Amino acid sequence: MERPGALRWLGYAVGVKLPDRYKDWALYDATSKHWRARYVLQRSVGIVPLCAVWLLLPGSIWLRLSLVLMAALVAYFYSCAYMEESIEHRLGRQGFPHHTGRHVRAEAAEAKNAEATARYIARYRTSSEG
Repeated sequence: MERPGALRWLGYAVGVKLPDRYKDWALYDATSKHWRARYVLQRSVGIVPLCAVWLLLPGSIWLRLSLVLMAALVAYFYSCAYMEESIEHRLGRQGFPHHTGRHVRAEAAEAKNAEATARYIARYRTSSEG
């Protein structure tokens, strides 16, 4: 799996379609164990520069800090509220069918739950029978 370089990743973070050779990485990005943290980091690429600019506005430091805090909270709230839809849209832009990310994550969760259930049965069911 080939990872995009820093400039391509920045473009990807703001919505640019990656070349097809990064298709596997884009799917991994949307379905890995830490996909939510990766998503928030990518949204920060657009939010942090705006907050930095707002800190340069004239006015008291408390007013500017309050503005930055309020704007960042609202931006992250709305970004996270539509996280799954945004990820699915991004995967669609990369050429994947709709709901691919959701299906891959569900399959991974199902496999993880099956392992946990098997460990539970091995530990508690066999010890209670004896």
